[in-house]
Amino acid sequence: MTAPAHLFAGNDGLAIGRGALRQLHASLLTHAPDHAVTILQEAGYASGEGVYRSFCEWLPGQAGVDKPEDLDAAVFSEVLAAFFTATGWGMLTVAPLGTGALAIDSADWVEAEPGTAQMPMCFFSSGMLADFLGRLSGETVAAMEVECRSRSDARCRFLTATPAVLQRVYEEMTQGRSYLEALGA
Repeated sequence: MTAPAHLFAGNDGLAIGRGALRQLHASLLTHAPDHAVTILQEAGYASGEGVYRSFCEWLPGQAGVDKPEDLDAAVFSEVLAAFFTATGWGMLTVAPLGTGALAIDSADWVEAEPGTAQMPMCFFSSGMLADFLGRLSGETVAAMEVECRSRSDARCRFLTATPAVLQRVYEEMTQGRSYLEALGA
């Protein structure tokens, strides 16, 4: 049995809900549109540590291991999906994509507001995933949303990779290539 999401607030003892995250988006886009993306990404990145601690607290009871590094690689994606579902972020899948990237996909990601934007909008989540996955891997990780339900895509898709890989993908996308082409997928 999975515990309710509010029980996984981490050692910081604080969690925000869907409504608060959406209000943060709305307020920033209204009152500080030139800074909204950066603020949301930085706030998300700062939340990664708490999400990581929550994951570490959740692991023993749900995955039968004491530390993330004890997880069998064969069940990593399944365990990660169970955690994010249990804590209210949404159902997701994790899979390698092209050369050197992971794709994190969700058809019900909490930050998305379907049909409200012209571009991917899950900036908070991008920052959170970068910090969280960096802590899990012990490496610097970057995250970039390339598909988003907020712009009426069927799913939110985050690419995670080293900063150099995602910088190359971004540069190639600005030159008209798709992220799939840039990753050789």
